[in-house]
Amino acid sequence: MTATLTGREAGDPSAPRGPLLSGSRCPPSHRGRNDPSWLVSSVQAVLATGSGIIIIRSCSHVITDRHWLAREYVWFLIPYMIYDSYAMYLCEWYRTGDQSSKHTLTIFRNFLSKNRLMITHHAVILFVLVPVAQRLRGELGDFFVGCIFTAELSTPFVSLGRILIQLKQQHTLLYKVNGILTLTTFFSCRILLFPFMYWSYGQQQGLSLLQVPFHIPFYCNVANAFLIAPQIYWFSLLCKKAARLFDAPPAKKDG
Repeated sequence: MTATLTGREAGDPSAPRGPLLSGSRCPPSHRGRNDPSWLVSSVQAVLATGSGIIIIRSCSHVITDRHWLAREYVWFLIPYMIYDSYAMYLCEWYRTGDQSSKHTLTIFRNFLSKNRLMITHHAVILFVLVPVAQRLRGELGDFFVGCIFTAELSTPFVSLGRILIQLKQQHTLLYKVNGILTLTTFFSCRILLFPFMYWSYGQQQGLSLLQVPFHIPFYCNVANAFLIAPQIYWFSLLCKKAARLFDAPPAKKDG
């Protein structure tokens, strides 16, 4: 179970669209409508990260130790993911330009076409990762579930970036500092997270980091590869946007 400096909604077609646990939503205000989804996603991110840290600190044995939050928080995640998917669809509906029109099959098809990666991401979380976390893994691996929860740490910074863009504050120091924090937290909690989990397992089993992939089930490596691949893609888009931001020449002053 695993958001952008700005998001495509801010007018940048190259901006990444998704996270590990939460999705891509409308900006805080779209066509005069207040959209609370940025606040919902930030609150969910704080709760998920906090739960993950508690679980990690409570599990001294990464395989067998248990913590109730590893299972119970998933029940909160399920309705959130459904809400998030609906919010994404409403964004597409608002973009049609006529909010008095009905929800049509054409709008829904456009939504599916433009959000293929994020929709697949949400579907995998709901129909694959949730059953794995709740049932199929048995009584093992709460530590790793906690690690995945911490991937949400970057989401509040992403939401702040979207708000600053809506306020046209891209030129400010706050926007740049927030961008650096977004990159740092995204890289730490969505990419370095996976080597950390392998390293933690190796420490428990007396294996080096490079030995771990050969001592765990093959499907675990495949699942991790599928999880980290979109994170690397989205991080590359974040880096490209950050490079354009800092390489942009300063605006000329009048006079």
